[in-house]
Amino acid sequence: MNILLVSDAWTPQVNGVVRTLERTRDALAELGHRVTVLSPAGRTLPCPGYPEIRLALRPRKLVRRAMAGGPFDAIHIATEGPLGLAASRWCRRRGLPFTTSYHTRFPEYLRMRAPVPLAVSYAYMRWFHSRASRTFVRTPTQKSLLAERGFRNLHVWPGGVDTRLFRPRERDRLHLPRPVSLYAGRVAVEKNLEAFLELDLPGSRVVIGDGPALAELRERYPGVHFLGYRHGEELAGLMSSADVFVFPSRTDTLGLVILESMACGVPVAAFPVPGPADLITDGGNGALDEDLREAVFRALSVDGDSCAEFAAGFSWDASTRRFLALLKPVDEAAPERRYNPAPCPSPPQDPKPASIGLPN
Repeated sequence: MNILLVSDAWTPQVNGVVRTLERTRDALAELGHRVTVLSPAGRTLPCPGYPEIRLALRPRKLVRRAMAGGPFDAIHIATEGPLGLAASRWCRRRGLPFTTSYHTRFPEYLRMRAPVPLAVSYAYMRWFHSRASRTFVRTPTQKSLLAERGFRNLHVWPGGVDTRLFRPRERDRLHLPRPVSLYAGRVAVEKNLEAFLELDLPGSRVVIGDGPALAELRERYPGVHFLGYRHGEELAGLMSSADVFVFPSRTDTLGLVILESMACGVPVAAFPVPGPADLITDGGNGALDEDLREAVFRALSVDGDSCAEFAAGFSWDASTRRFLALLKPVDEAAPERRYNPAPCPSPPQDPKPASIGLPN
């Protein structure tokens, strides 16, 4: 298939959305598909509250230029920003079907930074995704919550993890007093990091990652080891050296880093909220509790092998094949644009919550 992937979030940004889309693009190419990524280019402006995120200043021009490189067998819009909105309008005016994905709990993020009522933000998100033939969500819980808010045509697209990179290793990278409680990810207000950093825990607390809150948190918590941005083999090695991974966010739709930590054989402690609750089995691969300190102590007793075994079921191949199955072929609604595209299978039923992302 010739697939157009539209995203306001792309490299050099470092976050779970970009990593998911990059890995999906690469996996699609490995399966023999052609993927064109439309992302902000040329003149951009910083996203309010996220200066490292650059938004397209002339999104309609970028969309027209990208569409000239078609025709495409399928169009997927991954974000609700200026590019996503321009691409959605372009498709609707021409009667072309497209799919979208819901990666972040944007209304909750926005409320942390501005006095915008959740009802207003969700109204926009619902309107945006209602234009799509299908909207991909990351977990069954997220699907249920969005359905309660009036979203429709929701389908679960489970996450994946690179188990060749994230795997159990020798635990000697940190050389810190144990137990080591570690967080890796974006360092920003929406990640609720203070809930972790305020905990009275034995051993050492480690934070890996960068973000707008890093300088302030470094100053406020001198007893915490802030290692900054790490990636690839170095990141995987550091993560596998932890005794417990602490995930304090209450607003993530999935938490890709949860799967990566488990793949390293490290149990996860988190709040019992959507995302973590879809992945963490108390006592099996981590612990969930409104008392995060209690969750950390319970997670420390979890066997690392069971964590790695669970994560092994979430392959990028299975995730990408699900993505392909959910795409809406352009030729179904626009016969004049047919050019013998490769077939796109009908979407299968959503995986059951107990087996999300696991191979049949």
